[in-house]
Amino acid sequence: MFMKKIFLIICTLLISLAQAQMPYQPHSSKIFQQMKKLNVLGNVLYLAAHPDDENTRFISYCANEKLMNATYLSLTRGDGGQNLIGPEISEELGIIRTQELLNARRIDGGNQFFTRANDFGYSKTPDETLEIWDKNKILADVVWAIRLFKPDIIVCRFPTDGGGGHGHHTASALLAEEAFEIAGDKNKFPEQLQWVDVWKPARVVTNTGRWWNDKISAEDEGVVAENIGNYNPFLGMSYNELAARSRTMHKSQGFGSTGVRGDLEEFFEHRKGLEAQKSLFDGINQSWSRVNGGSKIEKKILKLLAQFDLSEPELSIPSLINIRKDVEALTDEFWKQTKLKEIDELIFQCAGIYIEAKADEFSKTSGDSLEISFELINRSSAKVQFHSIENKLLSLAIQKDTLLRSNASINWNEQIILPELPISQPYWLDKKGTLGTYFVENQHQIGKPENEPALSFKANLIINNQLLVYTFPLIYKWNDPVKGELYRPFIITPKITATIEQPIYLFSKKETQEIVITLKNQTTTQKGAIEIITPDGWNASFDSVFAFSKKGDELKLIVHLTPLKNPKNGEIRVIINGNSAKAINSIQYDHIPTQVWFPESSAKLVYIDIKKKATKIGYLAGAGDVVPEALRTIGYQVDLIQEADLENSAQYDAILTGIRFFNINERAPFIAEKLMKYVENGGNLIVQYNTRHQMKTQDFAPYPITLSRDRVTEENAKVTFLKPNHFVFQKPNKISEQDFDHWVQERGLYFPDKWDDKYDALISWNDKGEDAKNGALLVAPYGKGYYAYTGISFFRELPAGVSGAYRLLVNLIEMGNE
Repeated sequence: MFMKKIFLIICTLLISLAQAQMPYQPHSSKIFQQMKKLNVLGNVLYLAAHPDDENTRFISYCANEKLMNATYLSLTRGDGGQNLIGPEISEELGIIRTQELLNARRIDGGNQFFTRANDFGYSKTPDETLEIWDKNKILADVVWAIRLFKPDIIVCRFPTDGGGGHGHHTASALLAEEAFEIAGDKNKFPEQLQWVDVWKPARVVTNTGRWWNDKISAEDEGVVAENIGNYNPFLGMSYNELAARSRTMHKSQGFGSTGVRGDLEEFFEHRKGLEAQKSLFDGINQSWSRVNGGSKIEKKILKLLAQFDLSEPELSIPSLINIRKDVEALTDEFWKQTKLKEIDELIFQCAGIYIEAKADEFSKTSGDSLEISFELINRSSAKVQFHSIENKLLSLAIQKDTLLRSNASINWNEQIILPELPISQPYWLDKKGTLGTYFVENQHQIGKPENEPALSFKANLIINNQLLVYTFPLIYKWNDPVKGELYRPFIITPKITATIEQPIYLFSKKETQEIVITLKNQTTTQKGAIEIITPDGWNASFDSVFAFSKKGDELKLIVHLTPLKNPKNGEIRVIINGNSAKAINSIQYDHIPTQVWFPESSAKLVYIDIKKKATKIGYLAGAGDVVPEALRTIGYQVDLIQEADLENSAQYDAILTGIRFFNINERAPFIAEKLMKYVENGGNLIVQYNTRHQMKTQDFAPYPITLSRDRVTEENAKVTFLKPNHFVFQKPNKISEQDFDHWVQERGLYFPDKWDDKYDALISWNDKGEDAKNGALLVAPYGKGYYAYTGISFFRELPAGVSGAYRLLVNLIEMGNE
């Protein structure tokens, strides 16, 4: 029972990669590739801090050339980064990057784990990182992953000396080395040992990158190299080409990659354990001889491979079943269960079996009627008997005892009433965590990349007289006239959702604003009462009752909200029938399955003293931010403009460029020229941060500016006004040090470090122990207008309701109107 628990955890982690994707139907050469893997018993754990840190070349090589189980352990889900494809940040960005990692692993053949660590933003030191993460929790998670996956080798992406830059990077390496030392100690995290056993990997190495050590060589002491540029004829590409496809899945980070061909060396520096001499895999027994009774299995697999027929893979099924019986007799439960899973999947694939459960709608609630369409087909000459399908949660047991004729599908429908089920909430967001750590109570969820499917089924098939059990999820699929067959996860929703139109509402006057809340019925007839909870000092007027007659009905609830005397900043929350309501947020991109989550139905209320004169703003969208929406909340008309709109740019009191605009817009050189003319003719241009890498033009400013990687990550870093009497700090709003209180995540990033004397540098700040960074805000008159360049993280502060950030940005917008 002890080891069966381990197997259930492992299977859950690996099987979940296939959730809500088009069913994987491998061709014969891929089946043969997987058969070769049967004769390899080896595990590699790649470990780093974020989505995109992993070396997809190495993972592709290990999974497809070495045929090892290769897993990437990303300590975080990347919540703290920027999003180059849309406006989602924080938790929603973490959801996107989780799915991007899963798609990357589907391509390169690896598996995916996570810890509870939250990406709280850029950190310059591992000490700060480990303190915010609550080191002991994340160390426990790394130990858990090692004990669960049993890697022979741990490969760190970054060194422990800070050469990898980011404090999260260095912390990942430090945690890996410490976990390596203690994962085999039964006195360390003993509470885990009711489910897993201790494990000691053979070695820990650093996969040294040339960007921090361009002189590394296999001749260096403690360094070995692997040529991972091989071409794989079964895949039809090299591992570098496969890795490029995998890395291109990191679309939210703009990491589209081009594959290369030919030899490519990766270097590995010894850190701990048994030192490799010539190859990273020295001394690692990857054969069946590492398991008692494995030698005869190895011989049978070699015979299976020699006799494999690409045109008739089903001929291998009898041999696979024979090998399966030998594997079942093993006493090493880890490899027994691992290889049984591989064999069962191969039998399934060789028989050309397709099995599917499709819901009549993509979402339901507890108590709803659900119609499920089942399809099952045997597309081979193998003898396959469909015995039964079951789901204990639904008390569903369908017995068929039907022989599946070759290429003749069986289709039928089942109508059920759903029992009480939890909503489909990403498990790491189910309860509020800390700044650095997600709150996850269930030990079996730690490490999982995503939730289990909302509902799944077990199919019992008898193939060549061998009973085999296959688990498959309930999905929803439909046909799009342009894209064809599409899939999305089936989900369980709350009965009613209440989504507030904006995440934040700002008030600068004692005037009533309308807040729009969309109530949506997710089930059948519903009615009830609504409460609106506000901080002290606010009056909310609204219709408190509602009624719905059918699923999909919507009601726009208008709340008239008025600040009274001394209104407190805080949250407005929605209560439905006495319970905290949930909003519904959907994340839809073509490269990942549709994601739906249910945050609390709430919004921020912020009362700020703010003055302004300008009315109309033009905004050139960059890599994705919500600054336009934020500026609309304080009364500006914000037009999202294109290059053609600049022919009539004089209509705008100010024009802003979104974050990384000059990094991503191919027309940037031409647009920049028009923007400079706009300023010269009396306009007001504010350019938000760009990175010096992949700039489309260097002429983004009227006078020279040199960008750097300088940033201030301490959100409470002391601010110094370099020119305290400058009009930007005086009109229309008097800016003081108090306006820099309560900032989130950082002060700013990618500040210039050199600039022309014609600019006024207005703000200085720095992280502890560092020199002052004076390039956060540069302002210069040009012609009749004004130009400002800023690396201040307005894109983070405005959505967070930081009043001082609003006041400062308004003053920049108002340049020329003061």
